[in-house]
Amino acid sequence: MPSPYRLIFAAPGTKGFSAAGFLGRMPLSMMGIGIVTMVSQLTGRYGLAGALSATLAMSAAVIGPQISRLVDRHGQRRVLRPATLVALVAVAGLLICAQQRLPDWTLFVFAAGAGCVPSVGSMIRARWAEIYRGSPEQLHAAYSWESIVDEVCFIFGPIISIGLSTAWFPEAGPLLAAGFLLVGVLWLTAQRATEPVPHPREHHTGGSALRSRGLQVLVVTFVATGAIFGAVDVVTVAFAEEQGHKAAASLVLAVYALGSCLAGAVFGLLRLKGKPSTRWLVGVCAMAVSMIPLQLAGSLPFLAVALFVAGLAIAPTMVTTMALVEQHVPRTELTEGMTWTSTGLAVGVALGSSAAGWVIDASGAEAGYAVPAVAGALAAAVALLGYRRLSGPVPTEGRGKDDRNRRTDDDERVA
Repeated sequence: MPSPYRLIFAAPGTKGFSAAGFLGRMPLSMMGIGIVTMVSQLTGRYGLAGALSATLAMSAAVIGPQISRLVDRHGQRRVLRPATLVALVAVAGLLICAQQRLPDWTLFVFAAGAGCVPSVGSMIRARWAEIYRGSPEQLHAAYSWESIVDEVCFIFGPIISIGLSTAWFPEAGPLLAAGFLLVGVLWLTAQRATEPVPHPREHHTGGSALRSRGLQVLVVTFVATGAIFGAVDVVTVAFAEEQGHKAAASLVLAVYALGSCLAGAVFGLLRLKGKPSTRWLVGVCAMAVSMIPLQLAGSLPFLAVALFVAGLAIAPTMVTTMALVEQHVPRTELTEGMTWTSTGLAVGVALGSSAAGWVIDASGAEAGYAVPAVAGALAAAVALLGYRRLSGPVPTEGRGKDDRNRRTDDDERVA
C-alpha cells in the first residue's frame, strides 16, 4: 500500500472500523437495485419496482440526517444499533409482503421504514476526522481512501445483488444487503476506542448543521450531481437494452465506478496546494463537461470509454467535498453535516432517475443522456454562484470554543 495510505492505518483501530464500514456500506449500492430486481421478477411491474426504490431513497434522505444528528449528541453505539434494528425489521417486512403478493401499500410502508438505515459512510469519516483532526494531509488521504471504498462498493454491489436475485431467488439480493448492514453496524459499534466523543445538547447552538451557508451550497450542488448519477444508471441500462446487450449494462456502469476508484487512489497520494474550494469548483465543472461526450454514444464500447473518463472527476470532487464540510460545519455537528451531502445525492438520484425514465419513454435511450448533461450544467452553475461562500473566511458564529481554537491552529500550520 502506498505510503500515505499506510500511514493513516498506523493509528490503532483504524483498520477495524474501516473494514466494518466497508461491510456496512454495501447496502447503499445493493438495496435499491435489489428491490427493483426482486419486485420486477416477482410481479413483472417495473413501474412499481422503480417507485419502491425511489420511496426508499427519499425516506433515507429525510431520516438519515436526523439519525446523524442524534449520533452527534448521543454517540454512534447508542443510536446506530436501534436505528439498524428498525431498518432490518422494515426490510424483512418488505420481503415477506413482496413474496406473499400482499397489497402494494404494504410494500410502500415497509420501503419507507427501511429508510432508517444509517449513513455508515458518514460515521466512518467522522472517526477519521476525530483521529486526524489538525492533520490536513492525513485527513486528505483518509477521505481519499474512503472514496475508494465507496467506489468498490458500487462496482461490486449491484453485480452481487442482481446476480443473486436472478440466479438464486428474487429476495436474495436485498436479504444479503440486510446481512451486510447488520454485521457492519454491530462490528463498527463494538469498536468503542475510535468512536467520536458525543456532544450533548448543551454543547450545540440549536438548529441544524444545514444553517451553514457553505454546507447549503454543497448540498444543493450535490442534488444536481446525484441527478447525474441517477440518470446515467437508468439511461445506460436502457441504451444497453436497445443495443441488444442488456446484461452488459452492469459492466459498463462498473467501468464508470472504476474510473472514479482509480482517480481517488491517485488523488490521495498527491500533496495539494491552494484552496479546497477552488479544487472543488474545478471538479464539479469537470463532471459537467464529461457528460458532453455521452451525447455521441453510438455503441457500448464508446460509451464505456466515455463513462470511464467521466468517472475520473467523481472521487476527487467527493473527497474535496468532505474536506469542505469539515471546514464549514462545527465539530459538534460533523456527522450530520456529512450526512446532508449524502442526502443531497439521494434526492438527486431519485430526481435524475425519474427524469431520465420520462425522456427514454418519450424519445429513446440516446436522447436520455441529455438529462445528465443538463444536471451537470445545473451543478456547475450552482457551484459557480456559491463559490464565494466556500472560498471566503469560515464564519465562527455558532462554533464551540474548542472548534475555533482548532481552526486557528490549522490556519497557523498551513501558513
